[in-house]
Amino acid sequence: MTLEMAERKVVLFIASSLDGYIADENESLEWLFSVEGEGDNGYADFYETVDTVVMGNRTYKWLLDQNLEEFPYENKACYVFSRTTKENNKNVEFIDQDIKSFVEELKEKRGRNIWLVGGGDLLRSFLENQLIDEMIVTVAPRMLGKGTPLFKQSDYTYELLLKSVQTFNQFVELHYEFI
Repeated sequence: MTLEMAERKVVLFIASSLDGYIADENESLEWLFSVEGEGDNGYADFYETVDTVVMGNRTYKWLLDQNLEEFPYENKACYVFSRTTKENNKNVEFIDQDIKSFVEELKEKRGRNIWLVGGGDLLRSFLENQLIDEMIVTVAPRMLGKGTPLFKQSDYTYELLLKSVQTFNQFVELHYEFI
């Protein structure tokens, strides 16, 4: 069965410090890039499994602030959840509607998996609405003490099934399925 024929899944693919932060207190990822990895740490293989990217407005603004030469998800359908009205552009479509119904509609369309890029508030909403099928967290051997937490406090409880563990030099990738 090809990826386009399989049931689409929403997958969180993200890196975290050992103490659970996705960015330091200055919203920087420099700490992450100082860890010795292996190749692209599995990014390219994962990227080929998705054709749709969803993210929050703060994550989108952070991307724009990086002054990248080109938008990193140019060849993917990219949706940005935003509570304020924004004009769509060639790279993204802004979404200001119910997250649950939007994601359920996306999953009904033919295609590959849907990547939940971030951030913390959007992840919390996805968790609260039971919208994530799999989670791939790559843990870096760093402890930040404070910053942007991967998981914000909320009222959800999940049981997960560990699908695989993979190492990329100093990084450990934990792949879970929600059951």
